[in-house]
Amino acid sequence: MGAFRRAEPATHRSTRLLTATYAAATLVALVLTLGVRRSFRPSGAEAFFGLLNVPVAPTVFSVAMLGLTTRALLGRKRIGLWLVAVFQLMGLALGAIELLKSQLPLDELWETRGSLGRGLDIAAMGVALVVLWWLWRTRAQFTGRLQPGSWWLAVAALVAGSLFTVGVAWLLIGAVGAPRSQVRTVVATVLAALGGLSRHDLPAIPPWVIDLVAVLATITILGALLLFVASARPRSRWSPDRELALRRLLASHGGADSLGYFATRRDKSTTFSGDGRAVVAYRVIGGVSLASGDPVGDPDSWVAAIAAWRAESRELGWVPAVLGASEGGARAYAAAGMQLLLMGDEAILDPERHDLRRASMAPVRHAVKRAVRAGVVVQIRRQEDIGLDELAELSRDADDWRTGDTERGFSMALGRTADPADGLVVHVTARNAAEELVGLLTFAPWGRHGLSLDLMRRSPDAPGGTTELMVSALLTGAASVGVRRVSLNFCLFRGVFDDASRLGARPLTRLNASVLGLFDRFWQIERLYRATQKYEPTWSPRFLCHDDAVALPQVLVAAGAAEGFLPWPFRRSTGGALDAKHLQELRTIDQPAGDPLDTGPQRSERFRHRLGALERLRRSGREAYPPGAGPPSAHIGSISAQAWSTPTALDVVGRVRTVRDHGGVVFATLVDGADSVQVVLDATTLTQCQVDEFTTTVDSGDLIRIEAVTGTSRRGTPSLLLRTWRMEAKSLHPIPFGTFSDPKARARQRSTDLLVHPGELALLRTRSQVVADLRRLLNDEGYLEVETPILQSVHGGATARPFRTYINAYGVDLSLRIAPELYLKRLLVAGMGPIFELGRSFRNEGADATHNPEFTSLEVYQPHGDYTTMRRLTEHLVKEASRSIHGSPVIPLQTRSTGSEPTAPELVDISGEWPVVKVLTAVSRALGRTVTIDTDMDELVGLAGLHHVTVLPDMGAGGVIEALYAALVEPTTFYPTFYTDFPAETSPLTHPHRCEPGLAERWDLVIAGMEVGTAYSELTDPVLQRRRLTEQSLRAAAGDSEAMELDEDFLLALELGMPPSGGLGIGVDRLVMLLTGTSIRSVLTFPFVRPESTDRDLPKAAPWN
Repeated sequence: MGAFRRAEPATHRSTRLLTATYAAATLVALVLTLGVRRSFRPSGAEAFFGLLNVPVAPTVFSVAMLGLTTRALLGRKRIGLWLVAVFQLMGLALGAIELLKSQLPLDELWETRGSLGRGLDIAAMGVALVVLWWLWRTRAQFTGRLQPGSWWLAVAALVAGSLFTVGVAWLLIGAVGAPRSQVRTVVATVLAALGGLSRHDLPAIPPWVIDLVAVLATITILGALLLFVASARPRSRWSPDRELALRRLLASHGGADSLGYFATRRDKSTTFSGDGRAVVAYRVIGGVSLASGDPVGDPDSWVAAIAAWRAESRELGWVPAVLGASEGGARAYAAAGMQLLLMGDEAILDPERHDLRRASMAPVRHAVKRAVRAGVVVQIRRQEDIGLDELAELSRDADDWRTGDTERGFSMALGRTADPADGLVVHVTARNAAEELVGLLTFAPWGRHGLSLDLMRRSPDAPGGTTELMVSALLTGAASVGVRRVSLNFCLFRGVFDDASRLGARPLTRLNASVLGLFDRFWQIERLYRATQKYEPTWSPRFLCHDDAVALPQVLVAAGAAEGFLPWPFRRSTGGALDAKHLQELRTIDQPAGDPLDTGPQRSERFRHRLGALERLRRSGREAYPPGAGPPSAHIGSISAQAWSTPTALDVVGRVRTVRDHGGVVFATLVDGADSVQVVLDATTLTQCQVDEFTTTVDSGDLIRIEAVTGTSRRGTPSLLLRTWRMEAKSLHPIPFGTFSDPKARARQRSTDLLVHPGELALLRTRSQVVADLRRLLNDEGYLEVETPILQSVHGGATARPFRTYINAYGVDLSLRIAPELYLKRLLVAGMGPIFELGRSFRNEGADATHNPEFTSLEVYQPHGDYTTMRRLTEHLVKEASRSIHGSPVIPLQTRSTGSEPTAPELVDISGEWPVVKVLTAVSRALGRTVTIDTDMDELVGLAGLHHVTVLPDMGAGGVIEALYAALVEPTTFYPTFYTDFPAETSPLTHPHRCEPGLAERWDLVIAGMEVGTAYSELTDPVLQRRRLTEQSLRAAAGDSEAMELDEDFLLALELGMPPSGGLGIGVDRLVMLLTGTSIRSVLTFPFVRPESTDRDLPKAAPWN
């Protein structure tokens, strides 16, 4: 996650360095103080920090002063900068004193520093000047202000404490027999306590007196400084209006984060973005502005909300931090410059996947049965459906069953029960046979269709399995409360326990788990993980976000205090309540919209204008979306010349592109694909009322049907003279004819793209023609078309990552097929003969210029054939498909000119016999030296490195050779070429080469720099096939998501005996792309487009609206 962090300016790095320096100095001073040094000379650490003018000394005062300075620097408070500047000025003064050899009354303060110390004092003068200049440059980073009136409180505390300290010193000096009548002795004692004098300089005063005075003086100064630099109070504390504003954002965007509803805790303050569409909820504790979860609201406004919150934190001197951010929220915080730490994982349960019948759910199933046998009955209800008396009972029992006096939870707890504002909260109650409450689960809303655990309580006398029964009952009955997902628990450091339980876990991992196990008795870290894991959740990471690594201890203390794990004296109440007026408004916010249009995207003024035209059309008695009336008598592009020469009545359908009103005459342009025609409405032929009705109800993009007569306009333009018309389909969006060119918008709004660019429709028609030609040619060759399953329990047939799904009826994980190969081979075993399948396959990969996650493939199998048989068939299929499109066997290819830039595509004749080149020959030619399958591995790796080809750790010689082929040969091949005889290592389903050991009978057809098809002499040896698939399954078990799994059904069929066969696979999308000379997206009806956002409840309107 560190990669998400944006590069920070040099001034920010400077402030981090300054803060880190004082944090290190504080730690060193603490170590020296605890060591109770008695040396006359400064230590090396003191000398080093003295050179930097940082007052490190073995005294409690030094620790306190440095600690408070560090705290002020962490909060970017201006007072911290002033303190550092004062230390530098003091360094200048000490150096000046040494230079001037002045004799001062307090000259003994530096008598013990020696020649080295005095030399460092002089050198520190130069450091002070540089640092002061540096502080001036970075002053803009320190904007934190003090609390109003903190000066007077600090001065009063300092004066009172000083008087008390001097008085105690005076009394103690007398008590030990020292002459307390001398003021100098009292002053010396106090100075010794503060570290200015060595204890050896006051032999008449016992060390314990100095230590006691030191403690009092430190408490005085520390108290004064604490009052001086105390954190300011939030300006945006909870109020009913702020809560309602936050709940409005939750109503529209609450599904993004399971912790969103907990932002309504009333001990939290809120900072909204400038547009009010996002908010960060936080609590200030120990000088840390601690937010929890993601910002609430529109993700587009998260950045602004985070910036406003951080700016407020800096202004008021707080350290900003975030507890429990999701991955999406963590990215936003990291983009703002914060650092991330993985805290643990949140357990998400899917009710549709919950099935107690599965073997892996045996522990939960047995626990549920125990509770049922004990007579436990579970109810699931919204809080608004529970009576006040029962709610009081739930609240009382929840408090009684709580472990400890403090209610834990901040980021993932609501902190209130039975509040009338929480009507959508879900309570799962368990009662025994005597109808006594024995268990309670409380869930906060997570958007419209999710729940997030708030409270889990059970009676000490509850039967075993009560909690498991409540969770299972909720998942089973989730539909009754409209729930589709449940956030059950957050498990701190889950990854540590999970990794430690794996076979072969590292000793360090096991040690970490053991150390965390020591804290389990206090915080139940491991027990919570084990109790949650048995429900088989999906784990979602949660992150801690912070600014400075130096501030991390302070942030962790604040987080521990907020969550209730550490005692804290100043806990804010979670009280506060909404009055009747605000509760009524809240009910309006929580109520789902009744009109479906209200739940749609936000609409523009133009859209609302078209809705008005729709209403006018209906009021006039016309239907906006009528049933069909049969095909039109003519299409716009097929009106004959004879029809134009003689007035002819026609019935045509088209979309309105433009409407131009010239008073008594109205001109409209109808389009149908690439064809267009002008339509004329003349008030002399029609009534003015009919013309006005057309202009007020018909807009650009409407699909209309007209009855008209061919003719010409007054200027002689061929036109259709309208007689009657009817609306076929009213368009509620304007069609952006001529202006729709943005590639992302075109891909996302494919229907609009095809309307505006009719050439794209022509490509899709060409695709259909190619598919039909392939099917016809194979049928003519005697191949039988078959269909095999798309849902498969074992993924195989190719090395690729599959899409996973789940069948609820049987509780089984399935995958969408990545290739139909294994099923087709099982049909070959059954004797079905020459077969082919033309259908969809799916691979879990990204979309680019030559790939789409969902694609059409052609697989052909010929019993008693081999890869040469398939090569001849492939060449025939491609040539005939190109002939069908272009009239002759030609394809558009880019050929490289004498330079490095490719030329424009041109039709190239492919009627001749295509080249057949061995892979080893092609690779050797590209490398300029001979390479064989027996070439030394180190030599192959060296050649790969020379040509910047990545070699993976698990690659053998064959893998390296194929990597070289993919990088050096395939991209430079333009004319159709068959590359044959690949390494056997990379072809697990292919028959070994009959003449050359280490190679396999496989070829790839490469055209225009990309693979179009591949074929094998199929491997029919079941023993060898089992060995190769077992190797693949071991790789899959080791974490290779692309490796094939072991398909026992396929191997069983193969063991019956499969005839020697040739197998062919062609990517149909790529073939059409190649034949038309376009991109893969243009030949797909609906290419995959990444969703704009998966976190939003409301979609956006079309971009041209």
